[in-house]
Amino acid sequence: MPTTIEQARHALLLLGAPTSPRLVVEVHGALFDSDLSVPALVSLLREPASGLCAALNPDLTAARGLVALAEWPLERRIVTPAGQRADALAAVIRVAEFVAMRSGAGRAAHLLLRALAEGVPDGPEALDLADAARLALAAPELAAAIEAELPVRAAAAERAHALPENQQLYGVPAVPHQRGGE
Repeated sequence: MPTTIEQARHALLLLGAPTSPRLVVEVHGALFDSDLSVPALVSLLREPASGLCAALNPDLTAARGLVALAEWPLERRIVTPAGQRADALAAVIRVAEFVAMRSGAGRAAHLLLRALAEGVPDGPEALDLADAARLALAAPELAAAIEAELPVRAAAAERAHALPENQQLYGVPAVPHQRGGE
């Protein structure tokens, strides 16, 4: 049986982008038959040797509830709303194609696809979930939103490269809002 770290890594590689620990656990459980749990995965985030880290918001704080692979470039670990939407749709495509390639995919894999379909326009009714996700990914509105976020992501990545490695992996501490000043 693979270690907890290996199980999390398999699922994140398949998903291809920062995502919630719950989805990592669900994907690995449905497709690789594991004993990975959310608490075990979250505890790995505290271990630098695990190869897992936090996704980063554009202000370089840790993106709450999102894990990533430390080996991914900073640009890939910085999350924005449209970017996250595109990443989620691309992950649905990868998971659906992975399931389609596996002959005899079990009930857990089909339940996972059904759950993922809920996040895709017309996904629950689609004959091919990957095609429905591709159509949503190609939507002009999403492409325009991603394009609008590119300067924000690029500026964040540039600032992040100047940070110490620990902050590149786990984010900078959030500074509480200060009152007064005006």
